[in-house]
Amino acid sequence: MNILFVSLGCDKNLVDSEIMLGLIRDKGYQITNEEKEADIIVVNTCCFINDAKEESINTILEMAEYKRTGTLKVLIVTGCLGQRYKEEIQKEISEVDAILGTSSYNEIVTVIEDALEGRKTVSVKEPEDIKAVNTSRINTTGGYFSYLKIAEGCDKHCTYCIIPKIRGNYRSIPMESLIKEAKDLVSSGIKELILVAQETTLYGKDIYGEKKLPELLKELCKIDGLEWIRILYSYPEEITDELIQVIKSEDKICKYLDMPIQHASDSILKRMGRRTNKEELTNIIRKLKENIPEIALRTTLISGFPGETEEEHEELKEFLKEMKFDRLGVFTYSKEDDTPAAKMKNQIHKHIKKRRQAEIMELQQEIAFDHAMDTVGRKLKVMIEGKLPEDSLEEQSILEPEQLLSMGNIYIGRTYMDAPNVDGFIFVQARGELMSGEFVEVMVTDAKEYDLIGELI
Repeated sequence: MNILFVSLGCDKNLVDSEIMLGLIRDKGYQITNEEKEADIIVVNTCCFINDAKEESINTILEMAEYKRTGTLKVLIVTGCLGQRYKEEIQKEISEVDAILGTSSYNEIVTVIEDALEGRKTVSVKEPEDIKAVNTSRINTTGGYFSYLKIAEGCDKHCTYCIIPKIRGNYRSIPMESLIKEAKDLVSSGIKELILVAQETTLYGKDIYGEKKLPELLKELCKIDGLEWIRILYSYPEEITDELIQVIKSEDKICKYLDMPIQHASDSILKRMGRRTNKEELTNIIRKLKENIPEIALRTTLISGFPGETEEEHEELKEFLKEMKFDRLGVFTYSKEDDTPAAKMKNQIHKHIKKRRQAEIMELQQEIAFDHAMDTVGRKLKVMIEGKLPEDSLEEQSILEPEQLLSMGNIYIGRTYMDAPNVDGFIFVQARGELMSGEFVEVMVTDAKEYDLIGELI
């Protein structure tokens, strides 16, 4: 039987998908990337914001068509949408044969077997402690990096966020399990581990009584063959001096931190249910930059939160001008059912939200381009991700025609400042052949918008 797996949403969801793929492989099923060849299709869904919800529903409907036009026998929905909207899916999409919630993915093989025998299954339960799954994940990133999910759920209950109701309260994965998983990934060829959770900085507080991310990082640094460790989703109020010193002192830890702040106006932060104010955000950002001068900071923001005034929007812009984040993403506020923010007065019109989002991104563009130019002349360690085919060189707007004639082989890589799929690239000139997954020293010679150009040293 051929199984097609579609994983939507965040990298944390992708880890769940990779575990399910491992269980499916261990049972002897064949994995396919062709919809028309699939006997079974599993859609691992997301519903964090409205756009993600729509993408999940549209994907399910698209896959359901293969029951009519392809070889599809079984269609299974897993993940957040299934957890939150199981009744609606059952009622509206009759082609779905089984639904698994966020705590049920370890049942995937049993559910497939039941569905093949004509039994429909809905396994959606309250989020519970994370159980060890006896399988090796199938890495699906297509590169030499992989995500390591260190915890599940969240205790913060921000007023705009539905995640605690879908994924439950914060539950750390025991350190020994993570070390074993990390060693397995590295032994399979992974060179970069990217730590993810709803909030990485709180790791260990629930099972060890204190925050243990610094200790986990030290243990991961001992793994032979692992080159880079990258930390995402660090809440600013939980960043300790100990964590800063570990990031500073350990060579394998990328001097890069993803730190979602969502806004900078105290009144907005309070209505969001965030645990920081502007002064505290300013202090932690300055402390990070003072202790780790080369650190690349990334953040995410929400534009158009209910009641946001033009003055508060301008306050945020002024904060960004002062803090100068290296990387930044901004979402328009999404009104989510069963969240306090959805019931707040003064909901912002979508056109205003979009306009404010565009203004922030235009401002950040200038900051990011300046950062890129400031990198020219630096020597950087680069992970090679692949070679640019000759017939695609002219399509790369970063490169001018006269550069193409003189650069020889061109490779795409990433520096410590670039997380995969969200940040930029460095285009590396090399006279010889380089291998994907190889780490090389590169001199940055130019910058074009968000990307860099460099020469192999």
